[in-house]
This record gives sequence, structure tokens and C-alpha cells, in this order.
Amino acid sequence: MSLGSGESDSHSAAVPDDLPAVDFTTFVLSLSHSARLHLGDAPDPVSGKSEVDLPMARHSIDLLALIQEKTHGNLTGSEEQVLTQELDDLRVRYVEVSQSRK
Repeated sequence: MSLGSGESDSHSAAVPDDLPAVDFTTFVLSLSHSARLHLGDAPDPVSGKSEVDLPMARHSIDLLALIQEKTHGNLTGSEEQVLTQELDDLRVRYVEVSQSRK
């Protein structure tokens, strides 16, 4: 487990083995899931309710767009594909949800 800043990984025993790998794709999918949660497409893990929060959905989508801009030319083909596909899907879904709330 990489903790950075010279910290030891003595806490690795506390991390469940079933967590996904820490990599770029997992990071992108985590932000994407956050956006989907705020678009009402996934239930809140605590309340179990699906609620729409368009400003927070927009924030998550904007974060992904920033990551795409800042990593341009530095990603593998599969990483770029996942990021582009998630952004495209989320942008379409954002428009759908925002128009349905008018």
C-alpha cells in the first residue's frame, strides 16, 4: 500500500482485500459514480434514497473534464477511452435530468 510522505504501510491490515485496485480507471469510475449518485441514478449508500442534486452532479462532471484536460496526451488508450466515454455519458445524462426537472 502506498501512503506517500514516507509513511509506513503498517495500516495495510486494516484495508479490506475486496477494495478495487488504486489506479486511474478506478479513480475515474469513482468520480463518475459520484456524478451518477447526484443525478439520481444510484441510491445514496446511507439513506438508500435516490435524490437529484444538479449542482453537485455538475461539479463531479467538471472535475472529470478538468482531469481530461490536464492528462491529455499522458493516458493509455484504455484510460482515455474510459474517461471520454464516462464524460460523454454523464453529459448526456445531465442534460436529460436537467430538462426533465423543468
